Amino acid sequence: MDRPIVACVLAGGTGSRLYPASRSDRPKQFLSLVGERSLLSRTMDRTAFADERYVLTRDSFADEIRDHAPEAGVLVEPAGKDTGPALVYAAWRLREQSRREPVLLCLPSDHHVSDDAAFAARLERAAEIAVETDGLVTLGVEPTRPATGYGYIVPERDGPSLVAGDGPETDHTGIDRFTEKPDCEEATRLIESGAYWNAGIFAWTPSALLRAARTSPLAPLVEALEEGDPDRGFDAIDPVSVDYAIMERAAEAYVTPLSVGWDDLGTWDAVGRVIDRRAERDGENQIVDGDVLSVDASNNVVAAPDAHVSLLEVENLLVAAFDDRIVVAPRGASQRLRTVVEALRERDAF
Repeated sequence: MDRPIVACVLAGGTGSRLYPASRSDRPKQFLSLVGERSLLSRTMDRTAFADERYVLTRDSFADEIRDHAPEAGVLVEPAGKDTGPALVYAAWRLREQSRREPVLLCLPSDHHVSDDAAFAARLERAAEIAVETDGLVTLGVEPTRPATGYGYIVPERDGPSLVAGDGPETDHTGIDRFTEKPDCEEATRLIESGAYWNAGIFAWTPSALLRAARTSPLAPLVEALEEGDPDRGFDAIDPVSVDYAIMERAAEAYVTPLSVGWDDLGTWDAVGRVIDRRAERDGENQIVDGDVLSVDASNNVVAAPDAHVSLLEVENLLVAAFDDRIVVAPRGASQRLRTVVEALRERDAF
């Protein structure tokens, strides 16, 4: 490809669904969880092929980013307002400082990938598609189960059957719609219709994204950025995801398949799945960390690095103990840990 590839890794969130390991001063991207290196460090490894790499984060995390990604530049967003404003700001900044307009690969910092080489190859191909189409490209993960915690991407009905790596005429198509976190029955129907999991991984040129943003709820931000006043732009908008603000409205949006072992390590349940696949178990339980005694207990996720945990005749539980905080919940409720964090924030105790 005749233009530079720039990887932009999003690392500005806290990770409330991984409480109590993740706290306001200890965000999930700096945690190890699976393996010895942090989630952010492992993500940077997967983008080593890029010509340049940046981490997009909030001001309070900026200094620590350098401990996990010393090879990357750091972009600090003016305010935390979800992925829509963050990615528009990054596109503007990276276009302004580049001699030649790059193609951007934007990805979260908290994913697990089983095959880094295959993942990198698909990212590079997505960058090529973004240049070929002058559009917005998202990578859709081929589903392995009717997950209710993920969003779904439905390809256009009359588009080609997609095969990753089988040539440009068959590895991307337009998008019919996005569906956010369906129930199990709807998720099953979506998979049967050929839908993909929405991994939140994108490729585009800055100009393509900014062009689409000008006709979106983020138009006031684009206007302010072009006038050199990002703070005013962020003040003028509400928090919004890039999917809702831009991708769902874009006329030239495309999906290309990602067929590798993938998981979003945003919940304890997901961490347990990855540990289970890696066979790092204590009997029938998934032990993230800690000293665990299990008696007639199964399918529990335990993360307690500084505590002993005894499990007696229980199953499908999450037990997480960090510092002076303990959470016990059904595994299926791990998505709802956000409600606990919201209640703690109201008490100024997060």
